Amino acid sequence: MKEKKIKLLIVDDSVFMRQALAKIFAQPDIEIVGLARNGKEAVQLAAEYSPDVITMDIEMPIMNGLEALQEIMKTNPTPVLMVSTLTSEGADATLEALSLGAVDFVTKKSNFTEMGSLKDELLSKVRNIANNSDVKNRLIRKRLLQKLQESQKVSTHKDVSSLIEEQQHQASILQRQRPKKDEIDILGIGISTGGPASLQEVFNKLRKDIPFPILIVQHMPPLFTKSLASRLDSLSAVNVKEAENFEILQNGWAYIAPGGMQMTINKQGRIVISSEPNTLFKPSADVMFKSIADTFGSHTVGIIMTGMGNDGTEGLRLVSEKGGYVIAQAPESCVISGMPSSVINAKIANEIVPLKDIANVINELSE
Repeated sequence: MKEKKIKLLIVDDSVFMRQALAKIFAQPDIEIVGLARNGKEAVQLAAEYSPDVITMDIEMPIMNGLEALQEIMKTNPTPVLMVSTLTSEGADATLEALSLGAVDFVTKKSNFTEMGSLKDELLSKVRNIANNSDVKNRLIRKRLLQKLQESQKVSTHKDVSSLIEEQQHQASILQRQRPKKDEIDILGIGISTGGPASLQEVFNKLRKDIPFPILIVQHMPPLFTKSLASRLDSLSAVNVKEAENFEILQNGWAYIAPGGMQMTINKQGRIVISSEPNTLFKPSADVMFKSIADTFGSHTVGIIMTGMGNDGTEGLRLVSEKGGYVIAQAPESCVISGMPSSVINAKIANEIVPLKDIANVINELSE
């Protein structure tokens, strides 16, 4: 039986960029169903061809990428991979796109040679997104939830959630009792694909007086992590900032590792930002988790959330060996479940929690 090709729609106002992306995606398993020059064309072609994935530029004439994204999510929910510029403005717009429903992003380069360096990342992300049926199903469920709320067919958010999230279980496999707040010195979060929107959901519900610091590794390039910190800080009762070298950890604060750098903690409880070690990811969840396990031992809580691959598994293995507590996001509530599934399969998760309950768990650990 002939294998079904991934239907891809490319959206960019630059002829150069459309050609560069078309060249990268000229693969036996990918069919480029359209090349759109602006957001209006993107909406039309998305409705006509029902692509599996859309790559979307942000700055375009007639209708920009954010406007097109909103329209596509309303009319024909489709996984969208944003292709954004590596600037502060591009970072802010990309985070807005992710909050509107985009699945992930890549940062574009300025010439063919540099764009070629993104080939593996682009192909990996498009293939993973297209082959994960949960991604599109989640977008459809989210739109259904919005429609139900708008039409007021059910009385409360809880009623709607019970209709569309029946498969999601509550906190499960509690292999041992949760630590009490005086047994926790630090909480670390490792997250990747789908992270910004998921972190936004968590931090929007956190209580103000968290009695321990929170460290976050989100796979992102420079500038983007600063924008993410600013966005979360504006939404949360918890203070959120991009981590700086040698600053002292404070309870009730969350520190996001800077893009392109590693974040560790020294024995004096200060943050260390450096370019070492040279791992696949910068920042790396493994590097952060191993560091806090070495420094805080059994007084460590580690949370692994949505993301592609297995970054964080080895670091959380050390957290577990040191007597710390490990929480994994429930795979069915992830945009991409690779990272939490890896931790669950390694049998080091003490608890599996759906996204909607992670903030409650953190709040309960603070009581």
